[in-house]
This record gives sequence, C-alpha cells and structure tokens, in this order.
Amino acid sequence: MWNKPRPEAVNFTVSNPSDKDIVRIIPLGGLDEIGKNMTAIEYRDEIVVIDCGLKFPEDEMLGIDSVIPDVTFLKNNLHKVKGFFITHGHEDHIGALPHILKEVNVPVYSTRLTLGLIEVKLREHNIFNKVKLQTVKPRDIVRFNHISVEFIKTNHSIADASALAIHTAAGVLIHTGDFKVDLTPVAGDVIDLARFAELGTQGVLALMADSTNAERPGYTQSESTIGNSFEKLFMEAKGRIIVATFSSNIDRIQQVIGAALKTNRKMVFNGRSMENNVNVARELGYLDIDDRSIVPVDEIKRFRDDQLVIMTTGSQGEPMAALSRMALGEHRKIQIQPNDTVILSSHPIPGNEKGIFKTINLLYKLGAEVIYDSKEDVHVSGHACQEELKLIQALVKPKYFIPVHGEYRMLKIHSDLARKMGMESKNILIPETGDILELSQTSLRKNGKVQSGQILVDGLGVGDVGSIVLRDRKHLSEDGMVTVVVTVDMTSGTVIAGPDLISRGFVFIKEAEQLMEDSRIIVRNLLTEAEGTRLKNTEFVKNQIREQLRNFLFRRTKRSPMIVPIIMEI
Repeated sequence: MWNKPRPEAVNFTVSNPSDKDIVRIIPLGGLDEIGKNMTAIEYRDEIVVIDCGLKFPEDEMLGIDSVIPDVTFLKNNLHKVKGFFITHGHEDHIGALPHILKEVNVPVYSTRLTLGLIEVKLREHNIFNKVKLQTVKPRDIVRFNHISVEFIKTNHSIADASALAIHTAAGVLIHTGDFKVDLTPVAGDVIDLARFAELGTQGVLALMADSTNAERPGYTQSESTIGNSFEKLFMEAKGRIIVATFSSNIDRIQQVIGAALKTNRKMVFNGRSMENNVNVARELGYLDIDDRSIVPVDEIKRFRDDQLVIMTTGSQGEPMAALSRMALGEHRKIQIQPNDTVILSSHPIPGNEKGIFKTINLLYKLGAEVIYDSKEDVHVSGHACQEELKLIQALVKPKYFIPVHGEYRMLKIHSDLARKMGMESKNILIPETGDILELSQTSLRKNGKVQSGQILVDGLGVGDVGSIVLRDRKHLSEDGMVTVVVTVDMTSGTVIAGPDLISRGFVFIKEAEQLMEDSRIIVRNLLTEAEGTRLKNTEFVKNQIREQLRNFLFRRTKRSPMIVPIIMEI
C-alpha cells in the first residue's frame, strides 16, 4: 500500500482543482489545550487521522488517570477511516491509542521508534496482536484511492518525528506535528526543509502548524546544547544524581547517558515507563549504552553514591510517578538523602506547576539539591519559536493557515504572526475542537460541528466517569460524608433497627458526639412520622432524610456533607 516514490511522483494535485472539490479538517483534540492531539482529514469517502494522544487530568478531575478524545465521529464513520498517522512518540500524540484502537481498529502508520513505543502500550493492554502497525520512513508515501499521506522528516525532543503532507485532488495539506528547526540534533538528520520548500513551490492549500511556542521570539535552542550543562552539573555533584524527565524523551536520556559515562557513573533506570522505553530505544538502536554501564535498581547499594545516576519519571509532579514517591518517602527502593542532586529536566506543562513545586519543596526538605529549568539550562523546548514558525510559513507559502497544538492565546498569536507575514485575515482560521472546516481553492469556512470533547480514563474504566461522578468526588473531598443506615420491615412499614449514623471526612465523632446524637434524633423523628405506608416508599424516605439532615447539619456546622441514606428492607 505504501512505497517510496520518485520525487516527481510526489505531487498528487491536479493542475486545476475544481472549486467545488472540498477537503474537510475535523480537529478532535489539541485545540485550546495542551495535549489530547487528534485531527481527522476527510476527502470524498476516505478519512485519515493524525495522532491519537492523551492529556493530564486537571486539578478538579479527582482520581482521573488521563483524558482522551471523544471519537464518536470516527466510530460513526468507521467504514471511511483508513488509519492513524502518528507524528511522533510522545504521550500527547500516542497515549490514547490503546483505548481508542479497541473501538476504531484501523492500521497505525509511523516511524520505527514511534511504533516501538506504541507496541509497548498495546502489549500492556493485550491488544498488540489485534492491531496492524506499519513502519514508514521520511519521504515514504501511504496511498489510498483519494488520499495519500507523505512523511516529512522534522526535529523535536524525540527522534523519528515527522510532519505529514496530505495529498488530495483538492490540494495539499501540511500538518507540521510538534517540531523545531534543530541543525545539530542529538541523533538523526536535520529537518527536511528542502521538502517543505518543494511542496511550497508546487502549491499548498493549507498549513496546520504547531503553536506551542508561538509566544516566544527568536529560535529554540538545539537539544545538543544542554549536554554541556549536564556534564558540568555531574562533575560538581558530590553524591547521587537523580534526573527526572519524560520517559519518551529519548534524546534527553542519551544526553544524560553521555554525561554519566564521561564522569564515570553508572546508569539506573527507574519507573515502569522509563524502563520500557529505554529497552525499546536500545533494541532499535536509538540509545547508545552497553549493559556494563547499567545498574538494576535493586543493586544500587553495591555502589558508592558518587558512582550513580538515576534516571526516573515524575518531572511533572505526577502523584504516582517515581520522583513524587521519593519526595514523599514512599519509594520502596530509593530514599532521598543529603548530598543527592535532583535535576528536573523538563518544562512544566500548564496546570502542573503546583504539583511540581510541591515535589521540589519536599525534596529540599529532605536535604537534596534541586536543579530545575529556572536555575540552570537543563531543558530546551522541542517546539519552534517565532522565527522558526515564520521560516516554515515562508517555505510552504500556504493559501490558508490553521494554527494547531496549543491554548487559545498561542493559536491567536500564531495567527497574528501569519498575518504579519502578509497572509490575508480571511485566509486564517482558528478552529475549535469538533469544528468541521471545509477547504476548497476558493474558500475556507466552518460548516457545523461533530460530537467531540473528552473521555475520562479512571483505572480500567474508560468513559464510565462523568460530570456527576466528578461532582460527587469533589463534594466528598470538600465536605465528607454522613451515612444513615436503617432496617425496615416492608410488610408492616416499621423500623426494626437504626437509625445508625456513620461519619467520614466530616467531623471526628468523639469530638461531635452531641451533633451526631442530635442528627440521629432528627432522622428517628422523621422515620416515626413516616411509619406505615409512607415508610414503604423508600425513595421518598431517602429524599426526606437527605433534605432534613442536610439542612440541620448546615445550620449547626456551615458544612454540607454528602448524605447517603441506606434502607435495608426485610
């Protein structure tokens, strides 16, 4: 189905596309947010899907593990969907695949490292053997009847990142994916600017470009520049070095490995996703380290502190990640100690700042020296700044511009940047998740919406936690709960036992015995009045208990605990 064509075979546009020939872009995530990236491209009777990512839950999403896109549109059009085309292997671009492939099982196309990281996830979910993974290389083209998808080499904070050119008879669409212009990458080739320029010369209908760093002027530093920073910090460190970063940031892990080897330290990889991704990257040749330089976490006590570098997850302050457990003293194998140097090699994802600084504070209290982005150059972005965004705009010369990947202010600033470069306002459109964008040679417009939004993942449950459950969790977390247990004879409509009141997270029972006794009297009087026919109507009785007890407790405490009546019928 796919092959690497001769350069002259790459242009799929016709010389005079029909004005009525329409291609549709349907963003299903990644707009006005960081993460959850997914975009569907529909042309005639075919749909291709770009990326399939998750995002971190927001603070009010109590107990939620991750958030994935609503793919009702894809499920309703499954006969049209030809495949997922993944730009690179970060969680916000691949993390939803194990969940969504269970319902939209179509082939997944991407580069070697990206598919290696996806394979790990699919195996964990026991669906690897049910999914077709297709490996591609830069400039390879996947052809269907009406759509062809070309992979273009880019640079990012992970190897094997790609942009995508979607070729249709209506015109060419370019989606940059996450990218930057890195002329000295840690591994692999530089971004294929020549191909962007070639497509721009041939004519590009629309450009969808990464907006994450649209607020930042200038250029993004090369990933290779922070290698010197690591070496300097490693030479100065007196004890163990603990480095936290994203487990999929393979280039960053290689930089840490290089600094460790130059300072005669062994590497320890800690955290399930870190260990899995390192193993995949080593097997595929994307990480250069031999077995003799790796120490299992169970054997770290065999080495002096100044001989170790521990690579771990948790740079975003995630509660269950390894670094957070170390900071809380709950890690089973690694305890933070004085003289440890902890390096957070990442930039906070918006919304994660509170958790990150909580972790930093705890690490300092345990005596560690903590290094993070605002103190030392231990992180560079993987996203293009303004001058790189302008460069891609100038090379591609699109008819229409659609900013993607970012919160609204980023999309707006990126659209302003395109306008300053001479693009007319009528040819720029900032979309919202679920919009149907229709493009032709003569127009760019919104034409309706599809069902979209977010699905919450909680443990093994996908989509079974909604706003009502989250509201109850928030209620419980703020005001606690009072459970009322009553046993009723349904034949006579009389109370056999109770009421018994149990309080959790509301008041400490020994300090509020009178309050709970008064509450019990309120319920007992209510039940006495309802004895007979009304007591047999359990829903009515439950509602009365909730209402009267809630009002009473609020008057006495100015708190509103959740009231949970339980009526046992015999």
